[in-house]
Amino acid sequence: MSTKTAEVRESFLAALALVTTADELERLRVEYIGKKGLVTELLKEMKSIPNEEKKAFGQAVNVLKGEVSDKLAEKKEEIVRLELERELNSMPEFDVSVPADLSRGSYHPITLVQRQCEDIFKSMGFTVEDYSEIVTDYECFESLNIPKNHPARDMQDTYYLENGQLLKSQTSAAQNAIYKKYKDALINEGKPIKAIFPGRCFRNEATDACHENTFFQMEGVMVDKNISISNLIFFMKTMLSEVFQKDIKVRLRPGFFPFVEPGFELDISCLICGGEGCPSCKHSGWLELCPCGMIHPEVLKAGGIDPDEYTGFAFGLGLTRLVMMKYGIKDIRDLNSGSLKTLTQFTDDK
Repeated sequence: MSTKTAEVRESFLAALALVTTADELERLRVEYIGKKGLVTELLKEMKSIPNEEKKAFGQAVNVLKGEVSDKLAEKKEEIVRLELERELNSMPEFDVSVPADLSRGSYHPITLVQRQCEDIFKSMGFTVEDYSEIVTDYECFESLNIPKNHPARDMQDTYYLENGQLLKSQTSAAQNAIYKKYKDALINEGKPIKAIFPGRCFRNEATDACHENTFFQMEGVMVDKNISISNLIFFMKTMLSEVFQKDIKVRLRPGFFPFVEPGFELDISCLICGGEGCPSCKHSGWLELCPCGMIHPEVLKAGGIDPDEYTGFAFGLGLTRLVMMKYGIKDIRDLNSGSLKTLTQFTDDK
């Protein structure tokens, strides 16, 4: 190694030994191997070196540059390790065997009501299923008797992704998968399909006291021979009476949903205003809680089930609105506010 490269090397090693922080290390890097660094400047001296010495000098500079880069990388790892050790050593000691203070947190009201509903339906023989929040167009629409360009799609302002998938706008998107999962047991063993699948849904809604762009539903289906609307009404009234621990006034009115025929809107008398009318129920005295109906034959066919032999009902329970009724929450936006002060007042010690 030439005298000049040796001098630069010695000065670098001396400076490196004094570095203790990442900022100091970065300044040293720029000083030596930056665009105008000392090692870089050595290459500019090539023009003044005799031709027979240029090759050896160039190789020496490259060796030096590689050594400087390696030393800088080693020093960076050392600094990161020392900083991590200092951070760990500065952490207060704690006893992992000490019981947690559960008073510092609480379950979200939606979690409480969802678990309550799950327990109620499980007691009636339903299984609880989970499903993805990102689904295909087929799952969310086509398998539910809503083909492409069908005007029923205008009922939901949907969030589409660049890959053609979408954030599910309704828990009904899981229906097709549920039918296919349990159809063999239905057909071969005579076991009815009884399942609920709660989940978060997304729509590009104009938010107000009773509308939000992110909300929770609980889909439920039952498929067997000779299922009727009476079965649907029984299960829904049973669930509501268990949730509210009293009889709830409900009404069933016609409603259009492409995946059920006939279709209904199940409304409950607004428990916030007692049916007198308020912003939460759009001053109607009633709150739309549960679109429901008898599963459309085309939807059963898509799930591999013969509609001439089997019938079933489906409902899409609005979990978020059910929470509002149970806890007297007047504005649906409070539930997504993230305000612990707001949310903890609706929870209990469960």
